[in-house]
Amino acid sequence: MTLQDRAGLAGARRVVVKVGSSSISGENAEKIGPIVDALAEAHARGTEVVLVSSGAIATGMPFLLLDARPSDLATQQAAAAVGQNVLIYRYQEALRPFDIVAGQVLLTAGDLENPTHRSNARRAMERLLGLRILPIVNENDTVATHEIRFGDNDRLAALVAQLVGADALVLLSDIETLYTRPPDEPGATPIIDVAYGDDLSGYQFGSVVVNSVGTGGAATKASAARLAASAGIAVLVTSADLVHDALRGEQVGTWFAPNPQPAAPVTTAPVRVDGA
Repeated sequence: MTLQDRAGLAGARRVVVKVGSSSISGENAEKIGPIVDALAEAHARGTEVVLVSSGAIATGMPFLLLDARPSDLATQQAAAAVGQNVLIYRYQEALRPFDIVAGQVLLTAGDLENPTHRSNARRAMERLLGLRILPIVNENDTVATHEIRFGDNDRLAALVAQLVGADALVLLSDIETLYTRPPDEPGATPIIDVAYGDDLSGYQFGSVVVNSVGTGGAATKASAARLAASAGIAVLVTSADLVHDALRGEQVGTWFAPNPQPAAPVTTAPVRVDGA
């Protein structure tokens, strides 16, 4: 199913939603509830939803008595090991009133580069979705290394959207839309629609690191959006506070139109999910 505009999100067959660390950790941990409400509403309409959630390291930091994101890999891994457990618990508690079960899926860049691992990951995701379970995906920080990490979960979300053949990818941010330059600078104007093939080289998307708990930012979202759009997946970039409007197909955020003639992905072959 190819979505032509935002309105199509309300009836999408399968959607991947990505939320960043800053939107669901620290003082924003309470925003998990409203985000889950929006996902549950889409789920009730029959949309298959996959959530790609950052936040394991940021969630684990207080339990390790850390005031800032650790710079060394070992401490990042320790914080992620603690935080991932807490994060999934918070999501499951928020999903419980809707009778939705979460399924945890942890991936590394190597998993999606290895044909066997990629096929296994896709099989598991298809089975979870077939059972009406909501997969929650994150990078497997406890085994990833600096050399093989995705770098940011925006890219991971774009790759997961391709893996599961999603109709759309919704990248949730701290701001409502992308801008032609950092929004606090004079002359910055919101980018409403990006047609496939549009040249974005003249825009200044700012720094990659945007806060003390996560990585990402406008540059990584634009890059991930172009990656998914090139594979024929529509992309919406907007604020986590507008997730309800986004999934209802309202006129919010920055829309990246999908490639109308994408190359057939290697993951389109049927996947057996009966255990045989």
